[in-house]
Amino acid sequence: MATTVRRAVLTLPAAPLGPENPLPGLRPLDEQHVVDERSRDRLPRDMARQVGYEPLRTLLPVRVLDGYGRERRETDFDAIVIENDRLRATVLPGLGGRVHSLLHKPSGRELLYRNPVFQPADFALNGAWFSGGLEWNIGATGHTTLSCAPLHAAIVPAPDGGDMVRLWEWERLRDLPFQVDLWLPADSDFLYAGVRIRNPHERTVPTYWWSNIAVPEDEGTRVLAPADEAWHFGYERSLRRVPVPDSHGDGVDRTYPLRGEHPADYFYEVPREARKWIASLDAGGQGLVQTSTDELRGRKLFLWGAGRGGRRWQQWLTEPGTPGYAEIQAGLARTQLEHVPLEAGAEFSWLEAYGPLAADPGAVHGADWPAARAEAEARLEEALPRAGVESAYEAWRPYADHEPGESLATGSGWGALEVLRAGVKLPGTPFGEATLGEPQEPWLELLRTGTFPSSDEVAPPGPSLVAPHWRDMLETAPAEPLTEYHLGVAQWHAGDVAQAVRSWERGLKVTRSRWPLLRCLAVADRDAGNAGRAADHYAEAFEDLCRERGEGEAWAAATAALGREAIAALLAAGRPDAARGVWQGLPPALRASGRFRLADAQLLAAEGDKEGARAVFDAGFEVPDLREGAEILGEVWAAVSDEPLPDAYDYRMRPAAD
Repeated sequence: MATTVRRAVLTLPAAPLGPENPLPGLRPLDEQHVVDERSRDRLPRDMARQVGYEPLRTLLPVRVLDGYGRERRETDFDAIVIENDRLRATVLPGLGGRVHSLLHKPSGRELLYRNPVFQPADFALNGAWFSGGLEWNIGATGHTTLSCAPLHAAIVPAPDGGDMVRLWEWERLRDLPFQVDLWLPADSDFLYAGVRIRNPHERTVPTYWWSNIAVPEDEGTRVLAPADEAWHFGYERSLRRVPVPDSHGDGVDRTYPLRGEHPADYFYEVPREARKWIASLDAGGQGLVQTSTDELRGRKLFLWGAGRGGRRWQQWLTEPGTPGYAEIQAGLARTQLEHVPLEAGAEFSWLEAYGPLAADPGAVHGADWPAARAEAEARLEEALPRAGVESAYEAWRPYADHEPGESLATGSGWGALEVLRAGVKLPGTPFGEATLGEPQEPWLELLRTGTFPSSDEVAPPGPSLVAPHWRDMLETAPAEPLTEYHLGVAQWHAGDVAQAVRSWERGLKVTRSRWPLLRCLAVADRDAGNAGRAADHYAEAFEDLCRERGEGEAWAAATAALGREAIAALLAAGRPDAARGVWQGLPPALRASGRFRLADAQLLAAEGDKEGARAVFDAGFEVPDLREGAEILGEVWAAVSDEPLPDAYDYRMRPAAD
């Protein structure tokens, strides 16, 4: 059959995403992939330089997504199906362009781990993320802020004369437009992905990319890559070079994901001259292989391990009875802790290919590691020669600028706003004015009139923009309260804390709505180490919000977010009575939610009522937005009980003794 592209609907049990958190992300979420200074000093010079190259200070201008729950109902998702007589790829443009499924039709094998549910969890840089499939991670170390966001999608001509699906967006953490072109040549066993990241600015920009492939795992699954060494990261914030496959010298071969005890990353040290590939093969020697042109240098295995914490996370991200998965990945750098400079006006581009691989099981599961990976690479070369990947890349490059035809999905309006502001030309990835919407309206007015519009409506402030050009416009705009609020956020993002505080204090003198500015000042106090003043500002902010709040999900999200921060700040300042007052000021439905059931246990412990705190755990609760690597459940439990942490609360990603 000829390759076809069609729209479809995918129905899954799904938890709703919920509203954005309206509080600006002045502080980054606790990203686990951070290397301590002592570890960094032992790294090769080029790797150490890129590990330390412009890590994020904040998540701005992106907003946090933490309003999801765990109650799922049947939900329809728009999908795009790309199909020939060998493969069928199902893409979800509304969820970061995730390739949900890659089915090899002759064998009937699903090559990816296909999650049977949509369950957000707190793994992305900005919160909500979901497991399974093939995802495109751009921006900074971690899962992209676009994990649960819509991308633009359209049909464009493919190099072989057929149709190709283009996905594109404007990545806002680094202000970089990117595209992913997906196509299936007729009779091909491989899905091609042509990727391009462009820097339209007059400055060098730190860049990050990792293609993340979830693959099924069982006791017979082995991951192979062309490397004898790897960089091991085990959530103790250290990075060290280890041999492959016996990476810890204990006789355990961790190229089999279920033989490790705890979650860990292994970034393979692939020689520069070697072909770039990684494969996950089952006991019969069959599975998925990913390969690429050499620009995509890095390869990685992430394993959850066989321990309680890893198994609990797998259950949390899907549903009981679902097989587990591991992740194999490919990126621009050797490790995910690095950012790579992209020069002004330049671009990164490469081609990836995904498809089935069948190899001799005796060889790929043998004790001779060089022979095992040589067998896998030989079968890959037969199925898709290295020269063929290079030729496909060269054939794709002229098509990367082709203007899209039929639209399949629409992303955000932020790219259109940036294109209007800068007047940049981006052939192949149009950001049309028709995509501008309500979030962009006040910024469009600032751009056109020099004035940020005020509002008579009492509502949580809209999203802030923080890039230097927007900050400059805010500085010259009339000094209205809302302008001072957004200006302070932009100054904070730039590292100008003193000016940010002055802007927020100026706005506070003339505004009717005090809580957004008070909350910003509270964060500044906290970062300055003034816990008492931070607590004062949080208490006043929460009181003002309760006086002002109306109906609707934006107000509910603001109440939950500010209440959570205020309780934490008041407890840190040693004021459990005031923290309890905030908790009691929450709506009953919010107090009954998992996040605030945990807060209740913390409060009871701080109040000296260990039995009451223990009773909260015994009654059972779930914290939907528990952060990857967070140990708060174990910490609170240890404060109220000498017994081992129950399985239901064990999400530890490192040994308990650490």
